Formats: sequence, structure tokens, C-alpha cells
Amino acid sequence: MAETSGCMAVMSDPDALRLLGLLSAPERLRAFSALVLGAGTGEEVALRSGLPVKDALRALDQLERGGIAARSAEGRWSPRPETLRAAVTAAAEDRSAAPVPEGTPADQARVLRSFTRDGRILTLPVQRAKRLILLDHVARAFEPGLRYTEPEVNAMLRAFYSDHALLRRSLVDEGFLDRDGSRYWRCGGTVDV
Repeated sequence: MAETSGCMAVMSDPDALRLLGLLSAPERLRAFSALVLGAGTGEEVALRSGLPVKDALRALDQLERGGIAARSAEGRWSPRPETLRAAVTAAAEDRSAAPVPEGTPADQARVLRSFTRDGRILTLPVQRAKRLILLDHVARAFEPGLRYTEPEVNAMLRAFYSDHALLRRSLVDEGFLDRDGSRYWRCGGTVDV
């Protein structure tokens, strides 16, 4: 875990992935579920999870080392769901802190943060309004008044999305780019002044 703030730990994406990995093993997931459902001893966890006692105890030890289970001085086990909540919160904060162009309205910034990561498009939105926001963002990479060859356009679009041909067609279809044979130019979208 990264650092502690109050009673909840602040986690990074690697911490969230580590927790997912911890719960990806069926035995540990079953043991954690038994704790959430109220089991408190190794025998109760084994009974509720259907695991042999030895496997249940091993899973509980691993969950404790991972920070999502705790053993009291009396030997009773309890889940630590706040660790999972902290991972979700940290992942959401990381995403909401992703950079967007200065002056971008909040609703458009939310769309950009939802569909991009490190400047690359994760997926094109199905909803047209959201897709237009994303396409407008991409169109800003093209200088108004300049003409680009198709290879130049493809190279620029590959920096945004793996399917550059789909992105190019979408920009043309939605009126952000126009073309004449193999030459493209920007014809729409927001212009930075």
C-alpha cells in the first residue's frame, strides 16, 4: 500500500491490480467471501467456503498479507473491505486527474477521461454526442489550412487509436476532416485561439 490517510490507505493502480490478483485465486476469493458473510475462525471459513481447513488457513494468511483480512489478538478473522474501497477510489481519482486540454468544459472533460488513457483512445463511444467530443479532441491535432497526405493522417491518428482507418473515416463522416483524393484537411471542430 502507498500511504495512509486517516483510516483508509491511498492506493495506486499497481496496488489495485495486486488486490485483483489476490482475489483471482478461487480459494482466496472463497475464503474472503466467507469472511464477508460472517465467518470468523479458520474452521468457520472452511465450513462456509467448502475448503479444507488447511487450505482455508493458507488463504486467510495470504489475504492478511495482502491487507484485505485481519486477525484479532483473540484469533478471530475479519474482512477489510475498506482496502478494496480505497483501491476503487484511487483508480477513480487517477482517471479523473487525467490531463485534458485547458479550458475544456467539465462535461467534455468527463467524456475524454472516460474514453482515453495516457492520450490514447481506449474505445470509441457508441453514443454520438460522446463520440463527437472525442473526435473534436482528435481533430485539434490537425492545423486548419494545412493539407495532409493519407500517410501523414494515418501516422497522426495512430498516436490516438490503433484502428486509425476507423478513426479517419469517423472524422470525415462527422465533418471534422474533408478529403480530395488522397489529401485531407481540417474542416470542422473547435479551433484554439
